[in-house]
Amino acid sequence: MKVSLPLKEMTVSEKIGIMEEIWSDLSSVHDGYSPPDWHGRILDERSRLAESGEVGFTDWETAKKQIRDRVS
Repeated sequence: MKVSLPLKEMTVSEKIGIMEEIWSDLSSVHDGYSPPDWHGRILDERSRLAESGEVGFTDWETAKKQIRDRVS
């Protein structure tokens, strides 16, 4: 099924809302999908960086607010 959205007419907030809905649906369905090997390699590298203190984290709600503030 092909879905067409009026992306050029949508606000950033509307686009993020749609992405959140899609992610919510994808994260609730586990059948028939295996992530590619490179995902594991990236996660391993990010874990190493976090453990070494080279990077930090921002909780998702704070990150979304920061993104919205930057693009609004």
